Amino acid sequence: MFLLISLCMCGLLLRGDAQDQAVMWRGNDRSGQCQYTFTVPSPIEASCSQTTGPEVDSLKARVNMLEVTVDRLTTAYPGGTHAAGGPPTAGDRGSSWQYRPPGFQELKATVTEVPAPGSDGSTGCGDLISVGEPVTHRKADNIEGKYGVWMQDPEPVSPYGSNMIWRIDTIGSDVRKLFGYKDMEQLSKGFPSKVLLLPEQVESTGATVYRGSLYYQRRRSRTLIRYDLASETIAARRDLPHAGFHGQFPYSWGGYTDVDLAVDEQGLWAIYSTSKAKGAIVISKLDSHSLEVKKSWETNIRKSSVANSFMICGRMYTVASYTAPDTLINYMYDTATSQGKALRIPFKNLYRYNSMIDYNKAQRKLFAWDNYHMVSYDLRLGHQHAI
Repeated sequence: MFLLISLCMCGLLLRGDAQDQAVMWRGNDRSGQCQYTFTVPSPIEASCSQTTGPEVDSLKARVNMLEVTVDRLTTAYPGGTHAAGGPPTAGDRGSSWQYRPPGFQELKATVTEVPAPGSDGSTGCGDLISVGEPVTHRKADNIEGKYGVWMQDPEPVSPYGSNMIWRIDTIGSDVRKLFGYKDMEQLSKGFPSKVLLLPEQVESTGATVYRGSLYYQRRRSRTLIRYDLASETIAARRDLPHAGFHGQFPYSWGGYTDVDLAVDEQGLWAIYSTSKAKGAIVISKLDSHSLEVKKSWETNIRKSSVANSFMICGRMYTVASYTAPDTLINYMYDTATSQGKALRIPFKNLYRYNSMIDYNKAQRKLFAWDNYHMVSYDLRLGHQHAI
């Protein structure tokens, strides 16, 4: 929004060689109201010899036009559309704007806020724009919970509902306990409604739940396991081809995080590396039933150089640091285009030791495990195009 207003100001207020001399401030006045203050040097006058004249009258006219346009933009911005070709009114909620003052280049922009998944039948996919402040839900009770993974099935299957929370504490010589909580409130109170003993030990914090199954890496191996939560049995197992394991290609914090399983709008993924990739992150799309690799992508970012990663809409995002209180989501790889790019999206490690980050598409949140604490982050996804 601020960008659109700034562009509009430039188009309305500045001409020719005076464009790069304008200065603008935004702040509250003494009564607390927001004001925009700007100065535009005159291209033809060295000093003000009079307070009226055609130049002043022209400036006043342009300022009036600016005020009208800013009012239209702030009225139109909340979302939706207004009548094509007509100016927005107080009742309009247009998410696009178009203004064509005489003698200036047309500016056109479209800003779309993506609705929550399922609200209109769409997947709700979009670029990651921002990550909110961390919200703490629970602190683990003992040393076994310094690192861990907590999950919520985005497509639950009976007998467990959409509110069910699953948790694994991952420190110990025999990590096999899976705790289930009927909702977030019971998690915060520490009252599990279900405790399952997994038939195979869990390796690190890369597990996830999807469509009624727990997916995890078996300890000291590249074997992936699909554990059916309803029958409490192993439904599938398969080696992830050539994947490093047990400390060969972990994230920067270590913890045997060689294989990281993730779920997004497109299904089940594995994030790992191989000797052939020389430590660079490999992303594989998995069949959620058989665990077979359907397609793989090799990125140009080393797995050991990032603290963690997660998938949203077929795109992998990496987090730069697991200890810095103010770090960045610093890289994105899009499997649709097979292209990666650097990012600078702020991200906070509230407790300064983040060992697990996963995306939940149903909640549109990131779940994380930060130094004994189970925390979540709200996300903002969207598309922005300018012509």
